[in-house]
Amino acid sequence: MDLRKVSLAQLPSVGPKRLEALQSLGINNVYDLLFYFPFRYEDMQAKSLDDAVDQEKILVKGVVASEPVVSRFGYKKTRLNVRLMTDNESIMVTFFNQPWLKDKFKTGNDAAVYGKWNANRRSLMGMKVIGINDNSVDSVYSVNKNIHQKTLINLIKVAFEKYHDQIDTVVPSYLRLKYKLLDDEQIVSGIHFPKNEEQSEEARRSAKFREFFLFQCGLQSIKRNDDNKNIGIVEKYDQKFLDDFIQSLPFKLTDAQNRVVKEILQDMASDHHMNRLLQGDVGSGKTIVSVIAMLASVTAGYQAAIMAPTEILAQQHFDKISKLLTPLKIRTALLTGSLTKKEHDFIAGDILNGKTNIVVGTHALIQDSVEFKDLGFIVIDEQHRFGVNQRKALRQKGDNPDVLAMTATPIPRTLAITTYGDMDVSRIDQLPAGRKKIETYWIRSQKIEQMYQFVAKELQTGSQVYVVTPLISESETMDLKNAELIFDKFTELFGKKYKIGLLHGQMPNDQKEAVMNDFSDKKIDVLVSTTVIEVGVDVPNASVMVIYDANRFGLSQLHQLRGRVGRGDKQSYCILIADPKNESAAERMKILTSTNDGFVLAEEDLKMRGAGDLLGNRQSGLPEFKIGNPINDINILEVAQEEASRLFNDEKLFNSPETKNLKSFINEEYDQLNNFD
Repeated sequence: MDLRKVSLAQLPSVGPKRLEALQSLGINNVYDLLFYFPFRYEDMQAKSLDDAVDQEKILVKGVVASEPVVSRFGYKKTRLNVRLMTDNESIMVTFFNQPWLKDKFKTGNDAAVYGKWNANRRSLMGMKVIGINDNSVDSVYSVNKNIHQKTLINLIKVAFEKYHDQIDTVVPSYLRLKYKLLDDEQIVSGIHFPKNEEQSEEARRSAKFREFFLFQCGLQSIKRNDDNKNIGIVEKYDQKFLDDFIQSLPFKLTDAQNRVVKEILQDMASDHHMNRLLQGDVGSGKTIVSVIAMLASVTAGYQAAIMAPTEILAQQHFDKISKLLTPLKIRTALLTGSLTKKEHDFIAGDILNGKTNIVVGTHALIQDSVEFKDLGFIVIDEQHRFGVNQRKALRQKGDNPDVLAMTATPIPRTLAITTYGDMDVSRIDQLPAGRKKIETYWIRSQKIEQMYQFVAKELQTGSQVYVVTPLISESETMDLKNAELIFDKFTELFGKKYKIGLLHGQMPNDQKEAVMNDFSDKKIDVLVSTTVIEVGVDVPNASVMVIYDANRFGLSQLHQLRGRVGRGDKQSYCILIADPKNESAAERMKILTSTNDGFVLAEEDLKMRGAGDLLGNRQSGLPEFKIGNPINDINILEVAQEEASRLFNDEKLFNSPETKNLKSFINEEYDQLNNFD
């Protein structure tokens, strides 16, 4: 029976007011009520007083040794005192403002009281009276002012008694057998009414798998629906041409790059629409992989486009791609917002008539005035920098072109599984051979003179230096003042011999790009910046990154900044200046100095700060799970993902009778996205 369609009004004592109270908790039907799980448990196992710690909440069982006495004090306040004999000791139990509990205590009868122990006074401040044979674990729920714990618990008990034998189990039996999972009735019973901690743990483990599995099945259903609707372009590329191009490169692709190229080319050759995310650490070589993919599309007779978030990054991509492909007579073009109308119209004309094979651009690519003859492949660089509508607008420039989204922000496994589940994910997890590890040091502000001395030595070798300061206020004026102070200090120390540049948030975009271009062209030796230096900006001669107030940044942000150096042959360095005021900030500094692996850092950042600061618009946070924690329960999440993927790729299993309840459940949840029947 689908309990999502059973109204709460079917339960006794649920009138309009209580219905509204339940809805304020997100409980809209009987299913929601039964699967509204407690957020913690209180141990209701009786404890010896000798083992109890002062102010600890404990359960005391004993015999009522005195008649209960109710006294009044203050304004409408009451105190109930009763003595219990336990462990051969008589203790006083006191309840405040619960005079009706007097009837629970009869001299000579057994009693069980849960409360806070006062070791000095050998007394208990009672919180609740427990049935002598009740379960040893008590469930605690998240409630609000509209509904009390006791009311909610009673409603859950009533609903379970009435509908327990009508709870449909959605996880197929072969998976429950394989992983020793409980059915849905056992899950609900074991979580709400556990007899002991072991039973609640078993039920919660099963519930976590169930929740993750249903979520992954939902993502698979979206993907399946997209695959059914979006028959992709079969790109019959010239494999020999690609092989010759790869052989001609002045460097050898890493094993990781070769693996990812193979994954992408297999997608392109199939009739399924490609929607793939390519993630790779700073300097891992994502760009050349995208070039090979775009070249494959061109050899298949299509056009390709790559969209970057800023003009300087687009220019950088264009320079690299043109240098590689012009000798092969592949025509490339750069389309940005700073072009004159005449330049824009000329390039747009070549794109429309097919003379241009590969277009590199910014948001200018999605203008109405830009039309392609036959766009077959799209690369979106730093895809989280673009909104959903912008990415969609570029896709609509072609007839369902294949899409490769790239990001230099390492995405933790948790986020990749939960938020990119409808995309295929490729990872370049290997840096090119010979790339030197960036040495990272953390110093406190009192040792800043050492940093100045180090910078002086590096400048003498001809290296360039980045100096980054964080946004210390929402006020741009304060931000600018902070940068100017540091700019003045570096000018005072190094300005006679070296050119010091300043980049700040109040500059118009064209001035920012002019400063970055001057830095790229070695016209600036030290660049002081209040803004995060663009991800992807490539200045091989820059070998030092100095970061002031580094404790104000997250691990992933610091790693991205560090990745601006180490782009050339020189040994590079990152100097973190920080006086952390708490242990968490200090831990970030220690972790960053211990590893250069962006994926390791991303996992740590997720644990320490949560998902919100790691990614852009789409990835503002993890999906909200009721019982599973994607970070702590990553192993269960991964198994659930694997099983969901296996199920959706096995037609025989997918259409077997034991998936009936699952498909019905997913259909109802995702009816606007897919229909299985």
